[in-house]
Amino acid sequence: MSYDPAYAKGAANGRTQLPEEVAAHAREMIVSGEVRPGDYLRVDALRDALGVSNTPVREGLFILQSEGFVRLVPRRGFVVESFTREDLRDLFWAQSQLAGELAARAAKRITPEQLARLEANLGQYEKAYASADGEALSHLGHLFHREVNLAADSRRLTLLLGSIVKQLPNRFYTAITGHVEGTREAHPLLLRALRSRQPQKARKLMTEHLLEGADQLIESLERRGVWNR
Repeated sequence: MSYDPAYAKGAANGRTQLPEEVAAHAREMIVSGEVRPGDYLRVDALRDALGVSNTPVREGLFILQSEGFVRLVPRRGFVVESFTREDLRDLFWAQSQLAGELAARAAKRITPEQLARLEANLGQYEKAYASADGEALSHLGHLFHREVNLAADSRRLTLLLGSIVKQLPNRFYTAITGHVEGTREAHPLLLRALRSRQPQKARKLMTEHLLEGADQLIESLERRGVWNR
């Protein structure tokens, strides 16, 4: 489920800024449980893993500090802060409220061309599902939500959503039990609500879809023992 609307970041050449790349990589390490509260994120280890210099690594870690994922311990480095089930639910709740409003607005403003792209997306998603192409499933899920957000034609609200979405994990969503199946059920229903110009229905479906993702992710992380330490 990476629902990053992709409206916000990026250098003029189209490449995401290096500090944001570092922040995204380290943030995913934290949320996935690869590193735990109390662990230190070493500048040199991230530098070598990502093939960048020390400066963007430190800038990326300061981004995470501003989001509450890490804190700087003088003379020791950046230590991972606690990340609880409630923290994760809060992020999904905030995402669901903004995305639900955008879906409602999209139901009023969506064009025939945008509806056609969403319809095509569903067909491509089914093909990716049949071939078990996890990378394509993640990309197509992202594109579906991006199209809905664009159809809402609410730039400021979309940017606010992006600031929340970037704090949520991305790459391992398709591995979560039930997520892909839930998406296969939810996206066609959302498209139907958009096509029939039902703002409240679209809002409800989008909100429920995203909150369900929170439950699935928390269950997956619990099985990994993320909070058992």
